[in-house]
Amino acid sequence: MSTKKTKPVAIVTGGSRGIGKAIAIELAGLGFDIFINHFDFADGRPEEGAAKKTSQEIEAKGAKCISLRGDISSDSDREALVKAVKEGFGRCDMLVNNAGVAPAKRVDLLTATEASFDRVLNINLKGPYFLTQAIARWMIEQKEKFEQRNFRIVNIGSMSSYTSSTARGEYCISKAGVSMMTMLYADRLAEFGIGVFEIRPGIIQTDMTAVVKDKYDKLIADGLTPIKRWGQPEDIAKAVSAIAEGKMDFSTGQVINVDGGFHLRRL
Repeated sequence: MSTKKTKPVAIVTGGSRGIGKAIAIELAGLGFDIFINHFDFADGRPEEGAAKKTSQEIEAKGAKCISLRGDISSDSDREALVKAVKEGFGRCDMLVNNAGVAPAKRVDLLTATEASFDRVLNINLKGPYFLTQAIARWMIEQKEKFEQRNFRIVNIGSMSSYTSSTARGEYCISKAGVSMMTMLYADRLAEFGIGVFEIRPGIIQTDMTAVVKDKYDKLIADGLTPIKRWGQPEDIAKAVSAIAEGKMDFSTGQVINVDGGFHLRRL
């Protein structure tokens, strides 16, 4: 394992496309080497094309990139992820918990299934919760050896953590859990100088929201958000970059709403 690495390293889960891709490329531009985790499928089969393309874009920024396919909800896959980062880079300065899924089908709260609940909670909450535990332990070890290094953790939440959407209750519950997870880890890791933050996206133009594009086009046009446009993955990446650059270091536990003003209560 190399311990001579000079560039900081960031792990971005779900980093092959959408918000995760934008974050990974942004961090590469800031001087980070990048480890991306992904679990892409195409036509029901494992797919590596998106991860390879993203890796190339990251490397074009002058960064080294390692990509690993893995299911964040799986204990063994999380262990493999941590092992690969240690072997490939020898350090981790930033963890971005971005990987997440929506329910396979939007189903009314009164008929939604336990299987869907388990799938969404396992990927969106259990996976990041225990990956953060593993990475936080490693960060503490690194901090003891390299006091001058800065370590930060960012959780990508959602406005759904406080906004009722009864056709996807399991998603809302999972993101509410991510909000509490952020507070818990921010509290626990403060003594080690490890900042923990939540970025709370609003309506962002990604594959996940493509299925409801027409609905949100109308809602945005009708004034759902004060800023009348879709959010872009790059909007989220800019907020992460502020954290990565140390501009939020005295604000551990802070939630940054990147939602076009959706969170404002208006009359």
